[in-house]
Amino acid sequence: MGEVREVRVSKYIFVTGGVLSGLGKGITASSIGLLLKSRGLTVTAIKIDPYLNCDAGTMNPYQHGEVFVLDDGTEVDMDLGSYERFLDIDLTKDHNITTGKIYKSVIEKERRGDYLGATVQIIPHITDEIKSSIKRVAERTKADVVIVEVGGTVGDIESMPFLEALRQMHQELGDDHCVFVHTTLVPVVSVVGEQKTKPTQHSVKELRAIGIQPDVIIGRSTAPLAEGIRKKIALFCDVPPEAVISAPDVPSIYQVPLLFEEQGLSDLLLRRLKLEASRKDLSEWQRFVEAVLHPHERIKIAIVGKYTMLRDSYVSYVEALTHAGAALGAGVEIVWIEAEEFSESQMEGVDGLIVPVGFGHRGAEGKIRAIRYARTQGVPFLGICYGFQLAVIEFARAVLGLETANSAEFGPTEHPVIDLMPEQKSLTEKGATMRLGAQPVRIERGTLAYKLYGTEEISERHRHRYEVNPRYIRDLEAAGLKFSGKSLDGRRMEILELPGHPFFIASQFHPEFKSRPTQPRPLFLGLVQACLARRKSLVWG
Repeated sequence: MGEVREVRVSKYIFVTGGVLSGLGKGITASSIGLLLKSRGLTVTAIKIDPYLNCDAGTMNPYQHGEVFVLDDGTEVDMDLGSYERFLDIDLTKDHNITTGKIYKSVIEKERRGDYLGATVQIIPHITDEIKSSIKRVAERTKADVVIVEVGGTVGDIESMPFLEALRQMHQELGDDHCVFVHTTLVPVVSVVGEQKTKPTQHSVKELRAIGIQPDVIIGRSTAPLAEGIRKKIALFCDVPPEAVISAPDVPSIYQVPLLFEEQGLSDLLLRRLKLEASRKDLSEWQRFVEAVLHPHERIKIAIVGKYTMLRDSYVSYVEALTHAGAALGAGVEIVWIEAEEFSESQMEGVDGLIVPVGFGHRGAEGKIRAIRYARTQGVPFLGICYGFQLAVIEFARAVLGLETANSAEFGPTEHPVIDLMPEQKSLTEKGATMRLGAQPVRIERGTLAYKLYGTEEISERHRHRYEVNPRYIRDLEAAGLKFSGKSLDGRRMEILELPGHPFFIASQFHPEFKSRPTQPRPLFLGLVQACLARRKSLVWG
């Protein structure tokens, strides 16, 4: 007889939310994943988004926050960015499941005749497709634990098929393989000044009505849960008191895993899932959090954007600056400036500037004014994607003297220094049709970009339709702009810099997407270093 091999089955942790959205389910899921990974387990994560969009690519950031891009080019919910940062892993398109994806797959199968004439229904066909999508990730990654976060709130109509699929998975796999973690709000009524458990009770009641009993309850609140409140939630929601975890507001999201660990959450989950694990090692994470909370120096960096009313639109920039600051012992305060309202007076006391991603004409001229200020006043500057393109436009106008220089994105122009990529001109659909995902970039030796990256070839994630028009490259470089990073074939301009400036660099790609807590990206690290140097020079004259 041949060797008998043990068949390993992944365990699942399902994270749901109640009362209202925005409670931090993504940070809860990420924190749980980090804790289990610190115990020597392999962990992956899936985000379920119940909207009908196939992906997040066509969604306005004001609607759903930042669009995060994966290595494989998939445009996904920003929670996948949290998973990648906390777990230090690279995810794929399979890790984001949407209603649009599920229904599209089922309809395509029905059209092919895969269901052999059956009446196609929500149950079992849609729920089976959901379960298959989840299990496919488990099989491909061979993870010990798969964390599945369900977007939205329990009770939402669009979430029902997903919750039913999870209920079925629990029934099929059993208690030892599935744990439900429910995140709820424990508010304080200002008049009374007392934490209230009724929203949590009603949320759990709603969950139980569809056949799911939570095993762990994460109580989100402004202050730690009082012991009496914890016991009351345990009693009314039928969970042991140690399974009620307090999640108060904290200065940094990176404190959340440590807060959970203090309350014994990882031990509780390991016992519940009957998993053996090694001793926990959170030392590196603790050092990082200490650096975030207690910086030696402080700087201010302005972000000039068109979605600043919703900070989640730029969450990866915020985290990338946090990572770079922690590595250099600096606390980074972000000054948010709405692009349409930019004026030089708003830059008083600011050490550096970022012009981030964007689309469309609105706010472009304000961003160009901001770039001109940074270029002429010696302020450290980092442009990303749209910021890269606008830096080219500003230089063409001010230095080359092409007053009408602009992007073809904004309409017909005499000097389209930024133009539509040739392969984009025949496309009629918007979804998933940009230049997306990880692409190689070759960096020229002796440049600022090479100094920052320390290598001639890098891989960074992209998300754009427009690029530098090749007709103007020679004139731009002759006037002093340096394209220090290009695609491997030399056709696409990827990084620009301005020799002689203290720090002026921009990239067509998005370095913020690959920043990790203990591995800051070089462009952000360089910006923070330049800001620290500028502040010191101003102080000491």
